[in-house]
Amino acid sequence: MSDLTISEAQTFQTQTAHPVFFCMHNVIQNYPWGSPTAVNQLFGIQNPTGEPQAEIWMGTHPNGCSKVVINGKETELSSLISEDINAFLSKKIATRFGALPYLFKVLAAEKALSVQVHPNKLQAELGFDLEEKQGIPRTAANRNYKDPNHKPELVYALTQYHAMNGFRPITEIISFFSDLAIPELQELVDNLIDNRTPGGLAAFFSGILSLRGEQKEMALATLLAMAKISDQPLLNLILELEKQYPADIGLFAPLMLNIITLQPGQAMFLDAETPHAYLKGTALEIMANSDNVLRAGLTPKYIDVDELVSCTHFDEKPYDSLLLAPIKINEMLEYPTPVDDFKFSIVPHSNQLIVSVRTAEILLPLDSDLVLTHTNGETCKVAKGQSVFIPAYAKKYTMNCKGRVARAYN
Repeated sequence: MSDLTISEAQTFQTQTAHPVFFCMHNVIQNYPWGSPTAVNQLFGIQNPTGEPQAEIWMGTHPNGCSKVVINGKETELSSLISEDINAFLSKKIATRFGALPYLFKVLAAEKALSVQVHPNKLQAELGFDLEEKQGIPRTAANRNYKDPNHKPELVYALTQYHAMNGFRPITEIISFFSDLAIPELQELVDNLIDNRTPGGLAAFFSGILSLRGEQKEMALATLLAMAKISDQPLLNLILELEKQYPADIGLFAPLMLNIITLQPGQAMFLDAETPHAYLKGTALEIMANSDNVLRAGLTPKYIDVDELVSCTHFDEKPYDSLLLAPIKINEMLEYPTPVDDFKFSIVPHSNQLIVSVRTAEILLPLDSDLVLTHTNGETCKVAKGQSVFIPAYAKKYTMNCKGRVARAYN
């Protein structure tokens, strides 16, 4: 080892002290909107209590850190990585992010999640710092920023996946609300007609979210009355959401946001500062390692309208821009994203496929068991629906799987 640099020597020591494949034991989040059956049906993961299994977290986020077994002892993945962060993540990623920079999830929605916006990186840093100085506990109901990071997301559908993403064309929004002719909203609609700009849309959106008391009750009552005598799919969706979130101002969201159904195997990217919501279905989700959410409806939780509006882009999002087309590279379908926190790809099938490793990866077989081998002689069998962590020092591995494998990395 005399010819190695200090950094190379440390990496060599880490590599010889640890394996290259770490089977993961992941936290399942039992949020009320989750499905009690979807995860079991897709992956055979048991649910003896019958609770809603909303999300499986794969990563190092402190609210649900994955665990691995080292020498027969279970340890948190974050603790393992901290033993030699340069070796596990690569020096470049360790220097840039200081931790595993992404969180990988299986998300199973039986009910709609809240309409929400995620801040950009600067907004998150400033907002987190301010709330820390104000002494607001990080677990407080009125806390907006749980960490100083942004939260761009990519979602890949495993079943039909219903969602909202980005603002409709302003002309569409005006048409929907004009047809409804809700007296309590007429002034807001007239102002939007006169000012069809991002600023006008911001005023309209914040005006809807700020409705209170009798004005809110009457507006929602008229909306639901019109929906009940209509056969329009959009208004039928509002009736379905009303069963889950009665008297919620978010029931107006489908009239303002694009509605999309992803078919299995389709994906989309969700930008920071863009309102969106997941309505129903099971999918994979990869995001920056953050839990920052600013809510805009379909929720009993805290809504800070002013903060939400300050962190929202009020640009129209063309419907035909929502889907994310993959690029085929070396037998993999890579889904391009405009952020460097994460990358995501699908390997449709593999037979002795050699994969080069530059940073830490998480693999998740979706359809059948996965077998991994390494030049050091190590072999690992990963069951469908289970995941495996592979450190940067692995350099390369060989993959064999008859079905799809999802690959999270950066």
